[in-house]
Amino acid sequence: MAKMYYAENPDAAHDRHLLTVQLLGQTFRFVTDAGVFSKKMIDFGSQVLLNSLDDLEKGKNLLDVGCGYGPLGISLSKVYGVEVTMVDINQRAIDLAKENAQTNDVTADIFQSNIYESVEGTFDYIVSNPPIRAGKQVVHTIIEKSIDYLNDGGHLTIVIQKKQGAPSAKAKMEEVFGNVEILKKDKGYYILRSIKDANS
Repeated sequence: MAKMYYAENPDAAHDRHLLTVQLLGQTFRFVTDAGVFSKKMIDFGSQVLLNSLDDLEKGKNLLDVGCGYGPLGISLSKVYGVEVTMVDINQRAIDLAKENAQTNDVTADIFQSNIYESVEGTFDYIVSNPPIRAGKQVVHTIIEKSIDYLNDGGHLTIVIQKKQGAPSAKAKMEEVFGNVEILKKDKGYYILRSIKDANS
């Protein structure tokens, strides 16, 4: 079986595509390849997530966990002026994200990391379109450990489909943070947000 997009080194033969897409009212160009998530288009979940993040403040810092070839972090950096760090376990995705950041004139810190393993420091915002196919444990680890990488008052925002575990992710966020809000529901996709309280 071919290694999946959440493997460190996918072994799929290269099949590069150039996507020209409108995100957040701007045009972006992304090179994609075989062995990365959603290579033919920006997946619907990512688009719903982007359209829910309209309260990001310029100059704050954001961590994109499981960034793939970079659509979330790159577009949020460009449109909102946040300082972006992007990580993914998939080295091919990281190489593409670096290339795409350059193409779209975005400066970002982009490196290979198994979830938070190589991440240092704390962030005002963490966003993730988690790799559901990697299993519930990975999704829950993204949620559980995010609190250690958030500044007080910072928030975690994820997108997850109802049928792929939104209810259990929501319960996990409530358990970890003591709060969770559904920012948006669209075609079965849930945008969930938890805020790190200084007292939590």
